[in-house]
Amino acid sequence: MSVPSPLRVLPSPPNATAGIPVSNQTNETFCTSSQQVVIPGELFLTLGILSFVENLLVVAAIVKNRNLHSPMYYFICCLAVSDMLVSVSNLVETLFMLLLEHEMMVVQPTTVMHLDNAMDMLICSSLMSSLSFLGVIAIDRYITIFYALRYHSIMTIQRAVTIIVVVWVVSSISSTIFIAYDGKAVILCLVIFFLSMITLIMGLYIHMFSLAHQHARRISSLQRKQSAPHFTSMRGAITLTILLGVFFICWGPFFLHLILILTCPEKPACNCYFRYFNLYLILLICNSVVDPIIYAFRSQELRRTLKEVVLCFW
Repeated sequence: MSVPSPLRVLPSPPNATAGIPVSNQTNETFCTSSQQVVIPGELFLTLGILSFVENLLVVAAIVKNRNLHSPMYYFICCLAVSDMLVSVSNLVETLFMLLLEHEMMVVQPTTVMHLDNAMDMLICSSLMSSLSFLGVIAIDRYITIFYALRYHSIMTIQRAVTIIVVVWVVSSISSTIFIAYDGKAVILCLVIFFLSMITLIMGLYIHMFSLAHQHARRISSLQRKQSAPHFTSMRGAITLTILLGVFFICWGPFFLHLILILTCPEKPACNCYFRYFNLYLILLICNSVVDPIIYAFRSQELRRTLKEVVLCFW
């Protein structure tokens, strides 16, 4: 694909440059090489196909089972669609690059540039919507716990659909603006968005965990058993650790990359970190693989429907 501009947020995987300023001889003395670490295109393809199949099964199961036609599962379905778009955009771009590298396709440079911009917009939009729906799911679970009796009046189908439409529209418009107008202001907006979502998701899940812990202690004091709250707390802490741990591992390196572009684009240490940008893209695709396991496959009803969907193809 074409070489991205110096501040392009989402360069083309897997062999494109990271879209960051590369320092001169100082960087070469600090790092063994100033070149991007190359991730095999086959790895992008494999993870992309796995993510696509997983999330497609989730969407099919939710559409098939009328019992899953509720706001919570609508949000999970939209998260799966967002992750599918991440996979599809990376698959298409990787395949296109491999065809160009092996000279199996001859395309005009302008066509390559337009396709690159289109894929970047799709990737950026799907990443933003995926991150947004993670936040929406956290809010929905928070309302389920703290406003259980009023949940169905607060989170109606109409409101859920409105939220979904707003997320998709804002993500699409924002990604178009971000790709069309490269610059530090764009990266700053993305970083602020990411930090806001981190604060929101962490705050909501930690508050929910603390409430569950207090509830378990009250039940234990009434039953005069001390083992129950410890077990519940450990289980809740493990779930919380998995949720936030996966979130930080998959999203953290990518947005740290953006933060370093803003704060120290010329320093050797930062340039060494920039070399691994393609690895950070791999982590984002891995997040698309893990999301169904965390948010969808834990539902017994959805797992049962998934088995029915899978059996239909045999």
